[in-house]
Amino acid sequence: MSRILTPVLASVSFLALVAGAAAAPQVVTTIKPIHSLTAGVMKGVGAPTLLIEGAGSPHAYSLKPSQAAALQDADLIVWMGPQLETFLTKPLETLSGGAHTLTLAQSDGVKTLAFREGGSFERHSHDHDEEAHDHDHGDHEDHDHEGDHDHEAHDHSDHDEHADEHAHHDHDHDHDGVDPHMWLDPANAKAFVSALAEELSEIDPDNAATYEANAQALQGRLDGLMTQVSGELAPVQGKPFIVFHDAYQYFENRFDISAAGSITVSPERAPGAERVAEIQHRIEELDVSCVFSEPQFEPKIVRVLVDGTQAKAGELDPLGATLDAGENQYFELINGLAAGLTECLAD
Repeated sequence: MSRILTPVLASVSFLALVAGAAAAPQVVTTIKPIHSLTAGVMKGVGAPTLLIEGAGSPHAYSLKPSQAAALQDADLIVWMGPQLETFLTKPLETLSGGAHTLTLAQSDGVKTLAFREGGSFERHSHDHDEEAHDHDHGDHEDHDHEGDHDHEAHDHSDHDEHADEHAHHDHDHDHDGVDPHMWLDPANAKAFVSALAEELSEIDPDNAATYEANAQALQGRLDGLMTQVSGELAPVQGKPFIVFHDAYQYFENRFDISAAGSITVSPERAPGAERVAEIQHRIEELDVSCVFSEPQFEPKIVRVLVDGTQAKAGELDPLGATLDAGENQYFELINGLAAGLTECLAD
């Protein structure tokens, strides 16, 4: 009897596992850091799909037909928001159907910072001050079940370099001047994890306990990450550096370091001759230690800028584009930023 039942029971168990796997929600994410956090929350239930792989930039990305199909079939689409992944705004309106959409930039507890003005990071008089601001969306506007996104896309029209610098807030980031690179503060990542667990539990209540347990474990890891990175960066606090574009102020604000400026105010536009001269002057004036490129963009301009100066060339990657996707990618990203800064800024 037992010999007959054993293969039958094994088959039943196998079919149950297959059914459980098939029942996992279909989740699509945009950038690797968000995919990583989502994968951590979904651990043991399913795996999210990543749209932007490799060194693709979320500022200027084109969906492949297979990715458009993945959006159509998704139960949940996770993105930062229209001010970062402009390419996704219209597909969400036309392709996502009845999918839930989680806009992480609007998650409860997220602290936001206003964009800094121009390449020298001066601010408009009407901008927010340096203090971070909490989002409190009691009506859960971040859970858009209709895919209704009426935010305008970035405007990268061919204005000249001078106009580009002084109209940065109005043209390149039309979302109340809020910097969308919020994931680079691990405290914001904790808020994202909470939002992900809540949304996934709503979609898939059978696995709610797993999502909650995973979220709590991730938040503990993120606390440990903040403590570790704070200690690593302490020796280079106060040393000026220049970044490729202004993507790092959440990281700077969290770990008490400060960039002296950026090479370009819009990552899709190469700096003009006037701007190059301005940056070279700033390198000398502020005794800048390091100028950083990014893997998504041509590093040649950094070599031009540091030539003949005391500054060294380095690389920072706000997306972790060269890292393997998965639940550990976010932690490798933050550790990589800390390592890149300490190695280049060290005496």
